[in-house]
Amino acid sequence: MLENLSQRLAKVAKSLRGEARLTEANTQDTLREIRIALLEADVALPVVRDLVARIREQALGQEVLQSLTPGQALVGIVNRELTNLMGGEAAELSFATQPPAIILMAGLQGAGKTTTVAKLAKWLREEKRKKVLTVSCDVYRPAAIEQLRAVSAQAGVDFFASTPEQKPVDIARAAVQWARTHFHDVLIVDTAGRLAIDQQMMDEVRELHASIKPIETLFVVDAMQGQDAVNTAKAFGETLPLTGIVLTKLDGDARGGAALSVKAITGKPIKFAGVGEKLDGLERFHPERMANRILGMGDIVSLVEEAHKVVDQKAAKDLADKLKSGNRFDMNDFSQQLAQMNRMGGIGSLLDKLPAQLQAAAGQADMSQAEKQMRRMRGIIDSMTPAERTKPELLKASRKRRIAAGAGVQVQEVNRLLAQFDQMQSMMKKMHKGGLAKMMRGMKGMLPGMR
Repeated sequence: MLENLSQRLAKVAKSLRGEARLTEANTQDTLREIRIALLEADVALPVVRDLVARIREQALGQEVLQSLTPGQALVGIVNRELTNLMGGEAAELSFATQPPAIILMAGLQGAGKTTTVAKLAKWLREEKRKKVLTVSCDVYRPAAIEQLRAVSAQAGVDFFASTPEQKPVDIARAAVQWARTHFHDVLIVDTAGRLAIDQQMMDEVRELHASIKPIETLFVVDAMQGQDAVNTAKAFGETLPLTGIVLTKLDGDARGGAALSVKAITGKPIKFAGVGEKLDGLERFHPERMANRILGMGDIVSLVEEAHKVVDQKAAKDLADKLKSGNRFDMNDFSQQLAQMNRMGGIGSLLDKLPAQLQAAAGQADMSQAEKQMRRMRGIIDSMTPAERTKPELLKASRKRRIAAGAGVQVQEVNRLLAQFDQMQSMMKKMHKGGLAKMMRGMKGMLPGMR
């Protein structure tokens, strides 16, 4: 997201080398590039004006520390201002009320509201150890209630049944009573959406809010709408006492303007960001980490947190013990490593959180093709017999043809997988012997998208 801004900053900062201080003259081009990049990212014009003015005010006349170049100093200023623009610090959900803590979800149709309800329910169950109940008050959209029932089951949380014949306020009140008597910690209420803002929808959601008095009122907004998303959030904010924003589809081809504009325009913090279609694709929004990613500094903290959350610790220990005992890394282990990467969101998700220079080192590969290749690799391994996965040296021409036919690929794909496996096996040997530098060099070209 906002790759353009990162590239423009890196390009213009080079022109500041050798300067003793940041001045109007040597920062003018950089400020112009920042302004253009923000406008192209669909950031609201008043927000752009204020941000550029604050950067200019801080930059002019600032002495450059001996350890920094003027370009680095300016990037530091931009980083701080972007962080402040998006809220400064990560905002927490409030549970300071008599259970159940009620969370009301509002937003337009198509923003991913119902899926976000399930994502948030799963996050609360797994991260906060809460007993969660969901309910749908959307009696207008066909199958909306059944959709929430299905995704709630996938999220492993309870669902309160309702019917399209009921009134939304009656559904919500009954769900609150059920949550109280069945000792739920949190009740998440999914409301009806429309394709556009209308008075009937606003009156209904206002009545719902007054009836159940939620401690959190979150507005779900599609980041791909750009400036329209911000205007919609502002309209809802004038109707409801919003407590936060959830940005969805941040992993799409969004230009990013919504993330930078919505806090400044509404005054409400962004609490979560939706990435991907899977129910574990919800992240707490950290302004500082997002600013780092925008400026090409990566988000290693989030990457480590994601790895800790999804990596099977027992499987990792078993693999380490296996290598330590002198046993070979085999195709079963290789398949497990590919599966772990897939649970972390795939190659594209991993690269997105790395600093720009490491992303560049990975080459300009088509990430969608790399993801397809990873799935193909797992399909090839699944077409092998247990003996072949344990001893890949058994794979001669006839076996390769059988495996290729089973996986629906050409024999060349099987050979390519075996070559990549050999590289991985060699890397594991080096890691076992403590040769970390050799291991890192060995990773080059090992996986799809890496060169």
